[in-house]
Amino acid sequence: MVFEMCPFLFDMPASGSYSGSTFWIESMMTKGLRHVALLGLLSVILPSLAIADVYVYKDKQGVLTFTNVPTHQGFRRVIRESRPQLAPEVSASTYEDLIRSVSDRYSIDPDLIRAVIRVESNFNSSARSNKGAMGLMQLMPETARLHNVPDVYEPSDNIEGGVRHLKMLLARYQGDLELSLAAYNAGIKAVEKYGGIPPFLETRDYVRRVLQYYDAYRENGYQVIQHVQR
Repeated sequence: MVFEMCPFLFDMPASGSYSGSTFWIESMMTKGLRHVALLGLLSVILPSLAIADVYVYKDKQGVLTFTNVPTHQGFRRVIRESRPQLAPEVSASTYEDLIRSVSDRYSIDPDLIRAVIRVESNFNSSARSNKGAMGLMQLMPETARLHNVPDVYEPSDNIEGGVRHLKMLLARYQGDLELSLAAYNAGIKAVEKYGGIPPFLETRDYVRRVLQYYDAYRENGYQVIQHVQR
């Protein structure tokens, strides 16, 4: 996509480069008018070019041509695309020793632990929800206190507390996994109020997804499940 602008005079700053998303536009216009013109220009260009690098070329008549696809070496880049930083991939194998150790202590299937962690935090030990749930197994503050979890962001403490809570729920609901998972997500009071899985879309989807990952982990040993169809 190409835009042309005239008759601003375009000059490279003394540093010899452009920083951030700043256009250096000099003209006989007042400073205030230059700012207005610049803002107007950016409001037109940036949405159209999305998150691409933006280049500019000034011809002999002082006409500025902006594009995200430069066609010759006379173009200069004035905006660099901001590329998102991707978090390093973390999987079940990262915490395999911890999961197996806690699994053995509480006699909880390690594949179930993996499935809960996968849905709760996607194996992100620093995860925090907008409701205040924290860590790998997304423990709420009251749950962490109930199970004496020293540090909710420490993987070993968090998994210990989460599995202990899951063990308690499985005992309470006599091994009913769906009810236990519903209580893990929505709380014991909600499950007892509705006499089963609460009619919350979030909770129903949560139970479905954990069971889906659980089945996938069991079918594939403890290989990492990269994707489960939502």
